[in-house]
Amino acid sequence: MKTVLMVAEKPSLAQSIAKILSRGNMSSRKGLNGACSVHEYTGSFIGQSAHFKMTSVCGHVMTLDFIGKYNSWDKVDPAELFSKAPTEKKEANPKLTMVKFLQVEGRGCDCIVLWLDCDKEGENICFEVLDAVLPVMNKPRSSERTIYRAKFSSITDTDICNAMNHLGEPNRNEALSVDARQELDLRIGCAFTRFQTKYFQGKYGNLDSSLISFGPCQTPTLGFCVERHDKIQSFKPETYWVLQAKVNPEKESSLTLDWDRVRVFDREIAQMFLNITKMSKEAKVKALLSDGINRPRKGHDAGDHPPITPMRAATEAELGGDGWRLYEYITRHFIATVSADCKYLQTTISFSIGPERFTCIGKVVTSPGFTEIMPWHSIPLEESLPHCEKGDLFPVSEIKLLEKQTSPPDYLTEAELITLMEKHGIGTDASIPVHINNICQRNYVTVESGRRLKPTNLGIVLVHGYYKIDAELVLPTIRSAVEKQLNLIALGKANYHQVLEHTLDIFKRKFHYFVDSIAGMDELMEVSFSPLAATGKPLSRCGKCHRFMKYIQAKPSRLHCSHCDDTYSLPQNGTIKLYKELRCPLDDFELVLWSSGSRGKSYPLCPYCYNHPPFRDMKKGMGCNECTHPTCQHSLSMLGIGQCVECENGVLVLDSTSGPKWKMACNKCNVIVHFFENAHKVRVSPETCDLCDAALVDVDFNKAKSPLPGDETQHSGCVFCDPVFQDLVELKHAAMRHPMHRGGQGKRQGRGRGKGRRPGGRLNPKKPKDKMAALAAYFV
Repeated sequence: MKTVLMVAEKPSLAQSIAKILSRGNMSSRKGLNGACSVHEYTGSFIGQSAHFKMTSVCGHVMTLDFIGKYNSWDKVDPAELFSKAPTEKKEANPKLTMVKFLQVEGRGCDCIVLWLDCDKEGENICFEVLDAVLPVMNKPRSSERTIYRAKFSSITDTDICNAMNHLGEPNRNEALSVDARQELDLRIGCAFTRFQTKYFQGKYGNLDSSLISFGPCQTPTLGFCVERHDKIQSFKPETYWVLQAKVNPEKESSLTLDWDRVRVFDREIAQMFLNITKMSKEAKVKALLSDGINRPRKGHDAGDHPPITPMRAATEAELGGDGWRLYEYITRHFIATVSADCKYLQTTISFSIGPERFTCIGKVVTSPGFTEIMPWHSIPLEESLPHCEKGDLFPVSEIKLLEKQTSPPDYLTEAELITLMEKHGIGTDASIPVHINNICQRNYVTVESGRRLKPTNLGIVLVHGYYKIDAELVLPTIRSAVEKQLNLIALGKANYHQVLEHTLDIFKRKFHYFVDSIAGMDELMEVSFSPLAATGKPLSRCGKCHRFMKYIQAKPSRLHCSHCDDTYSLPQNGTIKLYKELRCPLDDFELVLWSSGSRGKSYPLCPYCYNHPPFRDMKKGMGCNECTHPTCQHSLSMLGIGQCVECENGVLVLDSTSGPKWKMACNKCNVIVHFFENAHKVRVSPETCDLCDAALVDVDFNKAKSPLPGDETQHSGCVFCDPVFQDLVELKHAAMRHPMHRGGQGKRQGRGRGKGRRPGGRLNPKKPKDKMAALAAYFV
């Protein structure tokens, strides 16, 4: 019996396909990564009995990135990223361990069937899956086929079974076109982004954006928004005149008629038409036109993703709020697509008043069809038209001239922007929302009422700067040309390497010209933004000149010494304040305290050490809670207590500023341990625990609030092992302000106080076998 591995793009899709193919007779289990399930059943495959294992990935398995040192902004010239910097495929989400998961499930399998989405991205993921599983699958006999591709566009029994009965092969050319797009976007985007971010953030303090990013798709997307903004700003209203007539078909009713000329822009001509029509006292009916019209159908089947389909009934009580509104909209839309057409009768009456012609239109719904489900698309109720015949004469009750003005266009809606992007070939159906989200997050546009995108001052200046230096950087034309070349790769009509080299050469030349001409954009920046020296407020003293540095709170928050003309980056998404006017023993800079809030983490840091790591085992962006200085009272060596109970390489460090609600926090992840509330003083002892090698803690309580037995106020012991301390310890997770907070994703290695001695002579704790069990009761 053969073993067949089948892989879909999402866990829910894998479950649906497995249910259909197994007719519900399957067993399911969680995979080792916890995110993907495996559904198993037996059946027939290519005329033979087979054991099937259906599972999934979670989108792309791999992502493209630069290797090693080329990810450092400080050590690499951005120009090198176009050709010299090697790239490598890395796991898109290392926490999912997707490659290991696929290899575990693929080991010993004879065949693989790929159920990835039927678009270019899906083809690319096919080969990511194959790269992971083929080395561990059973070797085929001679020319035996082992790789199959399922093509489907909806999750119905008919489509899925038909796809299984007509298996093809994955398309290598389509996958290569995606590889080319990924490499182009990485190299071009990173080069321009790194250069302009460092250049402008080094000069201006109120840009209010942590990244001045550029993207081959993102920037033209912003360009559409700014183009509409420019049209609004340059718009000059123009006066025009409209002739309006009213007739009385019956004594107590009137009809307002629309002028067939619509409008004129010359006042004297408009007055002439008014004088002519005023000479006639009656309006004559030259025609009645009646026509039955169906609402036009829109959209097309792209053949890649199945439509969003409601799977079961739900109530507002189950979902609530926005969840219910979204569910109701999707469900109504789905039901409407399978409902009857909306039908209505439209009647147009044409009138002549003297030589001028006027029109009146009325609609009567004969069958509401799908508009009963989607009432916002319904035909508005209009005044019914009177019964009349050709040649009837109605008295004219009023003829007047209306003076109006043209109005400017409005800002682009998200829907209008998506239409423009699709029209010009900017992005794919999967990446278009990402590009729009990026320009919002970078503070290039703001989302106003009606989901309209209004460019910010920064977004406007950037686009105008690109136009000033090289308009092709922002116009959609060059990206459209690149997309055509990528499509030729997908069709097998263009060479992957040649397209890549040719396109990178073009943008490399543009990059060098952009760098040489940056003064043109800088002139626009100077008008709109303030220099670093004029921004921020004094906070801490520089260790070099001992003058106050200014704290610039706007993104990215940083410290700037105007005397030394140096800028020091800081941790983001938190508050910064002076730390007791204490100084770093290494460089004499005043320490500052970073905090994510009362429920979060806080730690001191030296601005200079944070940007220039003083020890070989430290990296840029480390605070005092990761510093290995042997004697500094704020360092890891002096305040580290024990290995983190959750993450791979974190150390729990005492937060010496947290009293009287004392806590220790992991210096890598967001684990926080609250302990010894209302203690007068908490100190880390030089002694270590005999059981786990964690540092002991000396605690002094106020006599009136001491929880210690026998009216004791002092106790020294291990946070993890001492029975006296057990009821005084509570593990929580920090309330983070932003998901981009630094986490510990390094390789598995020794922890801060791990085996062996660090400077300061203290042994690092081994992880006790029962530590997790001891703390399990404290999870909330």
